[in-house]
Amino acid sequence: MDLLNTLVEKGLRRELPTREEALAVLATSDDELLEVVAAAGKVRRQWFGRRVKLNYLVNLKSGLCPEDCSYCSQRLGSKAEILKYTWLKPDEASQAAAAGVAGGAKRVCLVASGRGPTDRDVERVGKTIEAIKEQNEGVEVCACLGLLSDGQAERLREAGADAYNHNLNTSEATYGDITKTHTYADRVDTVQKAHAAGLSACSGLIAGMGESDEDLVDVVYALRELDSDSVPVNFLIPFEGTPLAKEWNLTPQRCLRILAMVRFVCPDVEVRIAGGREVHLRSMQPLALNIANSIFLGDYLTSEGQAGQADLDMIADAGFEVEGAGTTTLPKHRADALAAAGATGGCGSTASAGCGSEASAEGAGCGGHAEEAGGCGPCGGHAAPVRTSDEARTDLVAVRRRGAGTDLAPNA
Repeated sequence: MDLLNTLVEKGLRRELPTREEALAVLATSDDELLEVVAAAGKVRRQWFGRRVKLNYLVNLKSGLCPEDCSYCSQRLGSKAEILKYTWLKPDEASQAAAAGVAGGAKRVCLVASGRGPTDRDVERVGKTIEAIKEQNEGVEVCACLGLLSDGQAERLREAGADAYNHNLNTSEATYGDITKTHTYADRVDTVQKAHAAGLSACSGLIAGMGESDEDLVDVVYALRELDSDSVPVNFLIPFEGTPLAKEWNLTPQRCLRILAMVRFVCPDVEVRIAGGREVHLRSMQPLALNIANSIFLGDYLTSEGQAGQADLDMIADAGFEVEGAGTTTLPKHRADALAAAGATGGCGSTASAGCGSEASAEGAGCGGHAEEAGGCGPCGGHAAPVRTSDEARTDLVAVRRRGAGTDLAPNA
């Protein structure tokens, strides 16, 4: 297939595909799917071998968010019956993080719901980062706290944060249809603040919100322009109690094509399969490891993931290996560039610090890790893709009832 040969060649050279080529990936047929996965796999192996980085989420503060992000189970007005609690103490967060590290996680992602942190919140998170790093040697820490004010990224870096997550989620043209309380430009500004402070920038998207192929390509091109070191790809989890709980627009095949497009546009960055992989990829998850080089271990912010041991078994059975703490995540040219920018360790640049992310991601922290986003509806003026499946797998959507904020052991 000439298209795929061209995309592989460009990916190996870190050359940007044309928009038409990116759109063509999303338009491939199911009969061509294995060829698409194999082509994306060649690019993935060039820059990341057969390593899979494990990340672990700790929800520092759950629910009660004043923002109206339509996809989020923690949004203003959400009726989703999620856990709600205020800030975890540093030692509580450190204990939660230790469970993920013991399960093989190389990075801990600290997420808090809300529009953005106050200076007191930044100080609180700084103490939590210190506690985690004191008890877990070599762990990377990514913060996801929402929109940043001037100077806050620098203070997080001084406290030991290696990265900052803030997802763009969807295209600029359609962003106003999913959120009214802040803008797409606000999100871009926060990612740029993190970059300027020497933090590794982590920013991704949510697929399945009624967006068009053009919207998906637009947001991925924007992420490449922002030079994010890691791109979490979230698949919408339609939570009951959120605006579009009935939106089920994704199939496993569609998810694989989206991941492949992201890999071709961002060949040398950490592409993470984030929230919704269990719901939408289902039994095709191992195939997705041929494209992405990173996943979240265990549960997400407000929803449950598959068992942590099942994640580890899946990686081994698919012929991949868990990336160790002593291995640099990013290719040398990206790690060197991050170090030159003044990062304290950066995205995989050393054995003791680095990057990799929402969740997630999820809609916490005003658009941090979006792993259990609750749906935003058909966005903007673009035509939504033809629904390819009416199958609503509500049986796969489970609210988290264990781990942080509870007395039950976490899933790691």
